[in-house]
Amino acid sequence: MKRLVCLFGVLIGALPAWAGLELDKPVIEVNPTPEQETVEVEFTFRNTGDKAITVKDISSTCSCLSASLDSRTYAPGASGTGKAEFKISSFVGRHEKTVTVTTDDAANPEWVVPFVLDVPAVVEIEPRTLQWWIGDEPVAKETTVKMVGKDPLNITEVTATRDNVEFEVIEVKPGREYRIKVTPKETETVTLGALKVQTDSKIPKYQRQLAYFSVFRKPDSAK
Repeated sequence: MKRLVCLFGVLIGALPAWAGLELDKPVIEVNPTPEQETVEVEFTFRNTGDKAITVKDISSTCSCLSASLDSRTYAPGASGTGKAEFKISSFVGRHEKTVTVTTDDAANPEWVVPFVLDVPAVVEIEPRTLQWWIGDEPVAKETTVKMVGKDPLNITEVTATRDNVEFEVIEVKPGREYRIKVTPKETETVTLGALKVQTDSKIPKYQRQLAYFSVFRKPDSAK
């Protein structure tokens, strides 16, 4: 038995260790404030292998993310720094994105750098879509709008893109919570529309939010 254990240890020691460009942290967390349109983050890494590694290309899974490294070639044991820039746009919540670094490392030619972008919400609408089936009773349904940012916000106006619904805005908690009651005038016609919810937010992307309403034919699977 002792001989088998020793032999197993020799075999394990003979296996090649993972080597190449490695992040100092497993995932790069990006945490912008609600006001930011773009955010930059730095990350560090090192070449854990015994050969120099040369970077050939850097690409991203999203046009919202770009990245660069501080050198083209990294000697064995050398450390490096990268910079990434996110264009926040309309992103809200948690999003996973990656950058792929193509190198001349034959064992690991593509090094994938993972990012997690976590943009805090300011306005939440639930449910986002109110739905009726063709032939349903045209009863009212409600969606709730919550202002979950640090500052209270008010709904200043609500308009509908289609004129076959009526709606009422109900203030639950001033500056914090509202209900919008939507009633279709009829449910005999297929309809898809939106409610444009205007707020007094100072942040442009939160000044208008959308909720949706629809009347569709019920699929056979739902009958």
